[in-house]
Amino acid sequence: LYFLPVFLVIYYLLPYAIRNYWVLLASVFFYAWGAPDLILIVILSLFADYYLVRYIPGAARKNKRLLTGISVMLNVGLLAYFKYANFFVENVNDILAGMGIERLGWTAVALPIGISFFTFQKITYAVDVYRGVHAPMRRLADYAMYILMFPQLIAGPIVRYNEVADQITDRRQNETAENRVAGFFRFVIGLSKKVLIANVMGAEADQVFAMDPGQMSASLAWIGLLAYAFQIYFDFSGYSDMAIGLGLMMGIRFPENFNNPYISQSISEFWRRWHMTLGRFMRD
Repeated sequence: LYFLPVFLVIYYLLPYAIRNYWVLLASVFFYAWGAPDLILIVILSLFADYYLVRYIPGAARKNKRLLTGISVMLNVGLLAYFKYANFFVENVNDILAGMGIERLGWTAVALPIGISFFTFQKITYAVDVYRGVHAPMRRLADYAMYILMFPQLIAGPIVRYNEVADQITDRRQNETAENRVAGFFRFVIGLSKKVLIANVMGAEADQVFAMDPGQMSASLAWIGLLAYAFQIYFDFSGYSDMAIGLGLMMGIRFPENFNNPYISQSISEFWRRWHMTLGRFMRD
C-alpha cells in the first residue's frame, strides 16, 4: 500500500541512467523488510557468483567448467542447507531416539524468503554465460538487480538471464505509457486473483481440512478439494500476474508462467501449462 506508490513515483522521476540503482535499492529494502536477518547471506552469495562468473568467458575450457561448477554447487549447496537441514536433522533425531541414543543438539535454520527462485536465476546466469548464450553483466549493480528485483523475487516467475539481460542494461524502448497502463492492469488482475479468489477459497479449504474426517461427507470433501485446487492456482498465478505487471510498469517483460492449466487433457500437458518457467528451467 505504501511501498509500491513511493517506489513508482520516484522511479519515474529519476533520470534513466540511475533507475537501475533505485530498483536495486528498493529491492534490497523490500527483502530486508521481510527477512532482515538473512539479507547479508543473499548479498554475499551475489558477490561470490558475480566474480566467479565474470572470469568464465576468458578462461580455458577446463577452467570454464570448474568456475561454472563451483557457482552451481555453491547455489545448490545453499538451497539444500537452508531448505533441508531441519528435515535431515529431525529425521536423524527420530532414528536416534528409536535406538535409545541421545538426540543431536540443533538450532532450527530459518528459510530465506524466495530462496528457490533467486537460486535458480543465479544458476541460469552461470550456465548462460558458460554456454556463450549471453555475456556476463559488466556492472555488479545490474547483476544484483537481475537477481533481487522485488516483483518476482518471492514467487517467480523464474526469469532466465538471457531473457532479460538486454532489458536490464537498456529498456528505453519498453518504457512507454502503453506498457505502464498494461502493466498496471495486469497487476490489478493478479492482486484480485489473490485477494478476491485465492484467499476466499483458502479459508473454505482450511475449514474443511480442519474437520474430523469421520464426520465429513463425500460432497463436503469434494468442496474442500476443489476449493484448495482453485486456491493454489489463483494464488500462484495471481502472484505471477502481479510480477509480470510490475515488470511492464518498469519496461521489463517477464515470461508468462501459467497457461490455463486446468483445461489440460493429460497430466503431461498440465505440467507444460503450470509454472512454465520452472518446466523450461528443468528441461534446459
